[in-house]
Amino acid sequence: MISTKVRLAILACATFCLGYAAAVAQSATPAVPDPIVANIDAAQSATPVSNYVFGMFIEHIAKTMYSSLWAEMLDDRKFYFPITSKEPETTGRRPGGGFPGMQTRRWHPVDPDEVVTMDSDHPFVGDQSPKIALDATTPHGIKQSGLALVKGKQYTGRIYLRGSTGARVQVSIVWGTSASDLQTILLGPITPEYKKFLIRFTAKADSDDATFEVAGTGDGSFHVGAVSLMPADNIDGFRPDTIALIRQIHSGFWRFGGNYSSNYTWYDAVGDRDKRPSDWDFAWNAMQTNDLGPDEFAEFCKLIGVVPYISVNAGFGDAHSAAQEVEYMNGAVTTPMGAWRAKNGHPEPYHIKFWNIGNEPWGSWQLGRTDPKYFFLKHNDFAKAMRKVDPSIVLIASSQMLDDGNVPGPDRAKYVGNLGPLYGSDADWTGGFLKNCLGNFDGMAQHWYASPGVHFDLDKARSLAPDEPSDHANVKVDQTLLEFARYPANIVRAQAEAWQGYQQRFPAIADKKIFLSVDEYAYFGGGFGRPMTLKQTLAYALIFNEMLRHTDFLTMAAHTMGTSTIDFNRTSSTMNALGLLFKMYSNNFPGTIPVTVAGNSPQPSPKYPPGGDQPKVNSGSPTYPLDVFASLTPDHKYLNVAVVNATESQRSLDLHVAGVHLAGPSKQWLLTGASLDAANQVGHPQQLEIKEIAIDDPPSVLTAAPISVSIYRFPVAQ
Repeated sequence: MISTKVRLAILACATFCLGYAAAVAQSATPAVPDPIVANIDAAQSATPVSNYVFGMFIEHIAKTMYSSLWAEMLDDRKFYFPITSKEPETTGRRPGGGFPGMQTRRWHPVDPDEVVTMDSDHPFVGDQSPKIALDATTPHGIKQSGLALVKGKQYTGRIYLRGSTGARVQVSIVWGTSASDLQTILLGPITPEYKKFLIRFTAKADSDDATFEVAGTGDGSFHVGAVSLMPADNIDGFRPDTIALIRQIHSGFWRFGGNYSSNYTWYDAVGDRDKRPSDWDFAWNAMQTNDLGPDEFAEFCKLIGVVPYISVNAGFGDAHSAAQEVEYMNGAVTTPMGAWRAKNGHPEPYHIKFWNIGNEPWGSWQLGRTDPKYFFLKHNDFAKAMRKVDPSIVLIASSQMLDDGNVPGPDRAKYVGNLGPLYGSDADWTGGFLKNCLGNFDGMAQHWYASPGVHFDLDKARSLAPDEPSDHANVKVDQTLLEFARYPANIVRAQAEAWQGYQQRFPAIADKKIFLSVDEYAYFGGGFGRPMTLKQTLAYALIFNEMLRHTDFLTMAAHTMGTSTIDFNRTSSTMNALGLLFKMYSNNFPGTIPVTVAGNSPQPSPKYPPGGDQPKVNSGSPTYPLDVFASLTPDHKYLNVAVVNATESQRSLDLHVAGVHLAGPSKQWLLTGASLDAANQVGHPQQLEIKEIAIDDPPSVLTAAPISVSIYRFPVAQ
């Protein structure tokens, strides 16, 4: 008789062997057939690609709007911080903040410190204005260094001053160390009331560390209210170089929101920009000037030819202020807020269609966060108030689909890998919206961010402490190039599988045609602040292909951030690798009709058990290791085919097309480079470009270059 201990040992051995065999089968690289075949059936089609799947997200973080898009050269131009020669405090309301790139250049006294005081008695704007005590012979004032100038370029601005009638005040821009390396403008006369003075400079040399100085001599004192300096070629305050680049991408829409919106007071960001008070952004621990408000965002969207999408403050904000923001942007001049907009110089309504209530209300980092049951009440109040002002708007709920990474701490061990019982519970924000807010939204938002070299381990997630962050379940893994590139596309696939689960549980999704908007997403394959490389761009091409396979419900997507498509410094810019890829896809696929792609080389099975960041079925087309997506133009005159080769080997693809006949001269747009690290950076030779290649007739065999993305356009015989 076999003992219990032996029986358990045999069972354990058998279980191990089966598990090992399954792991080997899953992790083994499948054999690649020769040739790889793509069978495209143009008679089998899906929902047309939305015009909004290549959108962008923007938020007031670091240089994502200021300096990248906005042309203002001076920091703290309305004097939120005290002016001193001492280094700023490192805690509390510090000038830098905790996010990289948010450090603010400071104003310093023109010797000595005591001549500059921050006067809170009748400030020009905000809580204080600098007051400078004068001397008859020694100039006293304030200065800011670190400005970037281009030789021969003109710069224009304005400054508001008041002071003693005997004050003699001048502004200077200094670009070197010799006595002649500056230009000075004498202002006057100075009056007891604030007066605006226009200024214009021409730089006589290049500089990365020029100084702007305001100084005076005489009797008494003078105050500086606000000051601004921009390159003279700015377009309504925006940089013409970055505007021209971003306009080429045809993103469809830009979303304005993010964590910042949870403590954003839009009333303070309209009207005369010089009179808008700077305030403290508690979401990012930084000062915000409020120079870029709703009007500027709408005008920016006009400049780049996209639709604006706004997230209202549902953190510290209320339904009344949200409704008034809708009225300000969309209301006729006969409405109170519409009249205010007209008074501010914008008589025509903006007719903004898309509105988002809140931003990530499920996150502990959101200001004003409440439990789900209370936020659902809040959402309904917002929706009713906003639609009362404008019934035509499209409302998007700030949802979060249930997954193993957001199971509440106390229930992790019970529910990780077993999410079924949680659908529709308080842990399920998307299900909660569907149960409690149906009729008060048209679409649902989803956010995701991913980094390479990690995997969300289900067993480790189950063992986390109740208060331990879920990302502590991430384990480091070695990834091949193809695994690196596929990882974020698998997240898209996993979320598509989750959405399909919601559709089964909540039939109202189909009945009311509720759509999904991936309002924020990014793959930090290169690391924050590093150049966008070809390697990372291959991953984004797989993301795009996977998103385009789910057009029946995924109708909007906004990449974080919109300015991540360009490489820029303070005076120059260029389109980076990701910008080139967005340009390729956004100029070819919106409005087109996806058609079926089959093949003879299925994608491998998932490497890890489904759950967390792992879908049940790997993303991609059955043309492994290539990924193929195809669609017809709306007029059925062309077939577009995208082919991504995220390997370092050249591949051949046999192209079989049914349902249409291809004939005539064709085109190929090719994006590749000499290495995976190829990038476009300002000040360096460009390593990447979109090559347009003429093809005589549609070939039966396509050649996919190593580490490349191609989009083909084949004419369809009529």
